[in-house]
Amino acid sequence: MFYERASLSELSIALRNNTLDLFAYINHVCDRVETVDKEIHALLPERNRRKRLLSEANALINKYPLSHQRPQLFGVLVGVKDLFNVEGMLTKAGSKLPAEVFTGPEASLVTALKAAGALILGKTHTTEFAYFTPAPTRNPVNPEHTPGGSSSGSAAAVAAGFVPLALGTQTIASIIRPAAYCGIIGFKPSYGRMAMDGVFPFAQSVDQAGFFTQDISGATLASSVLVKNWNSDIRTNAKPRLFLPADAYLAQADYDAFNRFYEQADILNESGFEITQLPFLKDIRTLNHMHQTLIAAEFYLNHKKLYKEYGDLYSEHSKALYERGSKVSKDELSSYRLQLKQARADVKKLMSSEGVDAWICPAATSAAPRGLSSTGSPLMSLPWTWFGLPSITIPAGHSSHDLPLGLQIVGGQGRDERLLQDAAEIFHTFSYGSL
Repeated sequence: MFYERASLSELSIALRNNTLDLFAYINHVCDRVETVDKEIHALLPERNRRKRLLSEANALINKYPLSHQRPQLFGVLVGVKDLFNVEGMLTKAGSKLPAEVFTGPEASLVTALKAAGALILGKTHTTEFAYFTPAPTRNPVNPEHTPGGSSSGSAAAVAAGFVPLALGTQTIASIIRPAAYCGIIGFKPSYGRMAMDGVFPFAQSVDQAGFFTQDISGATLASSVLVKNWNSDIRTNAKPRLFLPADAYLAQADYDAFNRFYEQADILNESGFEITQLPFLKDIRTLNHMHQTLIAAEFYLNHKKLYKEYGDLYSEHSKALYERGSKVSKDELSSYRLQLKQARADVKKLMSSEGVDAWICPAATSAAPRGLSSTGSPLMSLPWTWFGLPSITIPAGHSSHDLPLGLQIVGGQGRDERLLQDAAEIFHTFSYGSL
């Protein structure tokens, strides 16, 4: 087990106040990376990583010599999924394609992190083009198991304590699932509330950025830097009204994840949370098909020029997705986009009429599968990504094989601030904390 505690809220305070020496912190992390990343492969290799970071740290201290002037993330090391452009670092999108095809301006989320004082530890591994072909990353909790995908390296880097914060993206389940598998927190805000410029696209209709932390307070801190128009003053003292999307959707989870989820629901009910079962997502197979067809079509459009020149460098998974997308007509794609727009309006209306503060459900269909040939099923997150709703997974106990399980909490569109407050209350009710 290679898990190590790394609280974003605690580290940010310690670095700003000089109770943790920045150079000592960098050297500790670099020592750990040099030892542990040989086993889990969370980060892309970088020559002279330590030298670069110590130089950047020296410049940061010279810029902010007084602790009270230091920005929120002063000196905090962060990981960046290898879909985001970072000035001075190559982007490969987890592929064999030459880096120059991904060249472009730095992602504004990365620039925002730097402006808040963060230092980029490095790029983190992703599955190829954020799809199904696995990265080399292993799960820090148990390296014999997948960390999930597609944000494999970001989740693993946070779980291993290399960084207390890492950027990811989600087109189906690429933040929520790996966070659950690695026993950490993954937060995907509402569609459009985190900028996607400078990020190599998969399917723009549903692509969403997000991040990983180990602590809820750290997720709130990161949101204040990364989420558009974040309102830290929103407060509520009322317990959230929680709803279970009963029937066909939940039946996609395996026996262990399904039963453990209901155990978590019972704990919440006994702790005073109002929980209601609501028949919803009955036709989950149709929704799954629509989502997967739409992303295939948009993947095809995004890769059309690249594939003509570099198609032989694509994995079999990516080739199959490209071919599937090529068979979707313009009219069919337009129809799916219209249905997506209508679905988002319908779920907003439903949540308002039924008084749904948040949905709760398993974060994944199972605990992390053994082996690295698959990154696991994305089906527990697919509908929430389709609807563009904010979702978060928090650690919620362990499977019968002692692997982490996550509870997924899904809020209303644009109600991300309330979702994090609700998640914090639920997290503390469980009292699991870190692994």
